[in-house]
Amino acid sequence: MTSSATAHSAVRRPLDTARPLDTLRCDIGGPEALTRVVSDHLRRLGATARDDGTWAITIGGGGFAPVTARTTWGSAGSGIEDEATAQAVTGVMAVHGRRHGTPRGLGVDFLATATGVLTVQGLLAGLIGQARGGSPTRVCTTTADRAGLLTVSQYLAAAGADEPEAVEPAPGGPPFTSADGVLFELETLDPGAWAAFWRALEAPADAIRAGWRPFQFRYATASAPFPVGLHDVTRRHTWARIRQAAAPSGAEVCRLRTLAERAGEDDGADPWTLRALGPGHPPTATAATADRPLAGLTVLEAGRRIQAPLAAHLLGLLGARVIRVEPPGGDPLRGMPPACDGISARWLALNRGKEAVEIDIKAPGDRGRLRELVADADVFVHNWAPGKAAELELDAEHLTAVNPSLVYAYTGGWADRIDDAPMGTDFMVQARTGVGEAVHPAGEPPVPSLMTLLDVLGGLHGTEAVLAGLLLRERTGHGVRVDSSLLGAADTLLAPARRQAAAGADPRRPAGFRHPLRTSDGWIAPSDTSAAAAAAYDVTGMCTEDALDQLRGHGLTATAVTTDLSALHHDPRLSGSISRDAHGAPAVPDPWSFA
Repeated sequence: MTSSATAHSAVRRPLDTARPLDTLRCDIGGPEALTRVVSDHLRRLGATARDDGTWAITIGGGGFAPVTARTTWGSAGSGIEDEATAQAVTGVMAVHGRRHGTPRGLGVDFLATATGVLTVQGLLAGLIGQARGGSPTRVCTTTADRAGLLTVSQYLAAAGADEPEAVEPAPGGPPFTSADGVLFELETLDPGAWAAFWRALEAPADAIRAGWRPFQFRYATASAPFPVGLHDVTRRHTWARIRQAAAPSGAEVCRLRTLAERAGEDDGADPWTLRALGPGHPPTATAATADRPLAGLTVLEAGRRIQAPLAAHLLGLLGARVIRVEPPGGDPLRGMPPACDGISARWLALNRGKEAVEIDIKAPGDRGRLRELVADADVFVHNWAPGKAAELELDAEHLTAVNPSLVYAYTGGWADRIDDAPMGTDFMVQARTGVGEAVHPAGEPPVPSLMTLLDVLGGLHGTEAVLAGLLLRERTGHGVRVDSSLLGAADTLLAPARRQAAAGADPRRPAGFRHPLRTSDGWIAPSDTSAAAAAAYDVTGMCTEDALDQLRGHGLTATAVTTDLSALHHDPRLSGSISRDAHGAPAVPDPWSFA
């Protein structure tokens, strides 16, 4: 265990607070879209925050030297000036648009939200480094273009792999529509449950077989070209019959909720919870540095797919040693195509640089080995199914009995905040919370994005929660339990739209919002403020370069849309370069720069 050997006695706080930023003050300045989340989350974590009109965010007090964060859209002169242009350059429009067959912008400010969470992470990491006796971090810089690269890192990795996708991306996908007009999502991880559901609805056997593979890989490819026959089947049955078919099959269905419905049930809860536990061990020596504030800490990660692995990956980028707990034989996703040097490119995007240990958590002897690892760790993070940790006696109460100084982190789906919640996966949470309505503008049917928006943003919230827990541990000397969720990520992303819906206003963006303009050889995306004026110009017969020159000549801002993710390696608009790891897989730049 590696708390601080030289922890500031001035920053130690009594146990009666679970807010790690109590007594700290923060002055916030910068683009409002990028600082919205920063301001909200710092206040929720206990800081006294005020907007001061500067172009920086500075937090200090309580025994800490000031830490400053700067957050921008991208490099000066890059043409990345707002959410629309950031989505265009980093490939977000290309990935989100796969289901449509053309690039499309997300109707929500996804990259601004991700950048805000990453900015809070940088500030918390800087404070942790100080509390652990490391060199003070003076400035942490985050940019929306690097946040964008992080959000598409798995898709970028696949584009740079040695082999093609297992399922070629093509237009199509859920939601499905019932005979009485209900739009709904379907979820299962079991091919048997998939087949049982469709057989109950009397779907053709060939359509059932052909549909499973694109359904299974939709998380990976952001597209799901199902047989048209499956959509025809659901249109012949009422919603009541569809629910009746799902119940015994093991598959789950969820009606797409509206933003107004979500606003009506919103409980205003924080996107994460922190709970101080028992007193920990005395602090020991630290290896923290200004640019690696978590150096010397050990993170145990028992994660699957995206949410927990991404949270641990970011902790590793901040300097922590990360050890993955994998089942006997290793994580099966290591073999998920496409591969680089025999290892899944997507798996490498979230897990490169981690150590691994194989443990059968169902075996008592192996659970004993896991507890031995926990005894020497600082953080344990997992995203097991609800109730599984308690069933295996691996919950916070069990592991903090072994290590009282542990930060125990659970990254789940619903945080026990929704009654009768469906399976806590990205697309089901999108459906249940109104994301499908928010990401598409007025005049279009609500459709959840097939880009894994909430898994990624949920992973970022998981990292943020762990960092808040580590700082609380330094300030109280106690172990901490932290919980984050996909629901919390959805609430952060949709906060502006939910406020509009709660006020009775239309929460959706206007028709055509963030639809790029077609040129003779590609696409261009105007900034949000230039979009209405840009639409008056016909650029369909122009090459992209000439179209941009014309719009810029009229004082409008626009940029070329990245449609081939492999081209990002050499894109001069980006503030950080994409490299290759030891297996030849693309590796995006760290989302923060410390000085």
